[in-house]
Amino acid sequence: MLAIRNGDYVPDGTGLRRVRGREALLERVLFRLTARRGQFPFLEDLGSQLWRLGRVGAAGRQAAAEQYVAEALAEEKGLTVEAVTLTQESGAAYLTVELTYQGEALAVTLEVR
Repeated sequence: MLAIRNGDYVPDGTGLRRVRGREALLERVLFRLTARRGQFPFLEDLGSQLWRLGRVGAAGRQAAAEQYVAEALAEEKGLTVEAVTLTQESGAAYLTVELTYQGEALAVTLEVR
């Protein structure tokens, strides 16, 4: 799998950076969380609805974030979402997702736009 950062492939000096194992899983998780669900014509269930959080009232945002994360990661076999934490800092929203995969605790944090 190729590494992606901010929507672009990551160069490694001789081509594009490849990732495997745990790092590849985290790349897939980040991709699934940041891709807009419904934007891929032949893969309509790929991605998340996290981009909609700005339209959800403050009281319902945490629950919506949990739902959107669960939907986005449902097809990742063996991956369990343990916790979803939505925080606001200086006008930006950040999402931390704590996961378990094959007994290993993992976490990803991303800015929600």
